[in-house]
Amino acid sequence: MEGILVNYPLILVNFKTYKESIGEKAVELAKIAEKVHLKTGTSIALAPQIVDVKMLIDSSETPVFAQHIDAVGYGQFTGHILPEAVAESGCVGTLINHSEKQLPLNIIEATVKRAKEVQLISVVCVDTVEKAKIVARYNPDSIAIEPPELIGSGISVSKAKPEVVSGAVKAVKVINPKVKVLCGAGITNGEDVAAAQKLGAEGILVASGVVKAKDPEAALFDLARSLRH
Repeated sequence: MEGILVNYPLILVNFKTYKESIGEKAVELAKIAEKVHLKTGTSIALAPQIVDVKMLIDSSETPVFAQHIDAVGYGQFTGHILPEAVAESGCVGTLINHSEKQLPLNIIEATVKRAKEVQLISVVCVDTVEKAKIVARYNPDSIAIEPPELIGSGISVSKAKPEVVSGAVKAVKVINPKVKVLCGAGITNGEDVAAAQKLGAEGILVASGVVKAKDPEAALFDLARSLRH
């Protein structure tokens, strides 16, 4: 499929390893995302388990990201996730350095470089404003600011620690105005999204707020309609 383009503001849904988002359930979520996109016009992308990537790409036009890639090339790298393989599968982007898959700074830089070489959109997760400043120099496409203590808490960083979001936006834009800043950690509803945008965020990174919601379609629709285009 040709697929839907990734634009900003963006909702990027991380499927993690939740039982609600693997296999056929992942496909159901992809179809929900496509439906919500068509209703709202909001750009939505999904980051499923690597084994589900191709199935989602073949069954939906919703853009798909990898949850991780490794800074390796062709050769003897058993067990690594090759950027070229991810790109050839039809993925449009990748998460890098999620708080649950952290990398040293030199590896983050190398991974961003590899993502660019295979034309994958890079979304680098960081936990502090200081780290956002460093990563901005690597020229990723996006930086997602996520204090780890708020991930999965149901308490959004845009409300609990607004200075972290606004500080990251300001710091990143001074260093590299081309880098988009996403807000993650604890985003669960449209009010959280509106708060994040007021602080300068150009989208959100969300996981359990959609995947583990009683009604994922209603949850995603609430987030999508709250994003100002």
